[in-house]
Amino acid sequence: MAYQPSSSRYEKMIYNRCGNSGLLLPALSLGLWQNFGDVDTIANCKNILHTAFDNGITHFDLANNYGPPPGSAETNFGKILKEDFEGYRDELIVSSKAGYTMWDGPYGDWGSKKYLVASLNQSLKRMQLEYVDIFYHHRPDPNTPLEETMQALDLIVRHGKALYVGISNYPAEKAREAFRLLKQLGTPCLIHQPRYSMFDRWVEGGLLDALEEYGVGCIPFSPLAQGLLTNKYLNGIPEDSRATRNLFLKEADVTPEKIQKVRQLNELAVARNQTLAQMALAWLMKDKRITTVLIGASKPEQVLNSIACLENLHFSTEELNKINSILG
Repeated sequence: MAYQPSSSRYEKMIYNRCGNSGLLLPALSLGLWQNFGDVDTIANCKNILHTAFDNGITHFDLANNYGPPPGSAETNFGKILKEDFEGYRDELIVSSKAGYTMWDGPYGDWGSKKYLVASLNQSLKRMQLEYVDIFYHHRPDPNTPLEETMQALDLIVRHGKALYVGISNYPAEKAREAFRLLKQLGTPCLIHQPRYSMFDRWVEGGLLDALEEYGVGCIPFSPLAQGLLTNKYLNGIPEDSRATRNLFLKEADVTPEKIQKVRQLNELAVARNQTLAQMALAWLMKDKRITTVLIGASKPEQVLNSIACLENLHFSTEELNKINSILG
């Protein structure tokens, strides 16, 4: 039976304006960084996307190198779009990125105009799309002039291959420079995608102020610190965890001190009638400079669990002080 989206899909989701733009984004966006590659089950991928859209998540975030293997997340997403979301493209925000190694040779990495334009052309082909809604430069390039990288983003918009552009992983001063250049070119930066969580608060050291100053939206990734800010590690490292698979969360990161903090945070979450993950997501959303928070999911239930954070977004001063005290 063909997929039919829920008729009530827009009733529970919160939509926030992205910076100074006219674009509204859902409070939660779905990232396809993991769990959508060729190593994953396509039926599960479909169920995750269906569940997200049925509950008002309209923004799906990809990159050229997502998989594994690199590119496969975009290919699989494109197939699902074609099969299940035909006729709903105009209700979706699709984003992609380029900036990390994607193919061999000198033109498959970093931030040159050659790489960014070629990569987006490949991404569009894999996803069977005429354009993406948002295209990001994925990380700063120390060797390519920033002017060239920003000119490439401007060119991509002028060619109709992206509606908006963003940057990711840029520190505050580099981001300010990028914002200035894009504004001069006439293609303002829509959004910045930094890593941000209770355990990783570097953006509070100037980046969030820069976003506010230039009217740029913010979409944090890794809001649950690669799973640390969930119930998964309350009793140590489970055998099937990311830490044991040696991906981006290392066993060395899961220290007794961290686990103690996680347990204390969990106690506070329980008192708020939330899971730890829900509280961690809500904690990010308390700052009005945060447009949307990027979640990942390996099964549909995790999407629903994340969306439930919207039921309690308020923090008392006492709760915020207690969180800061726990985090040290």
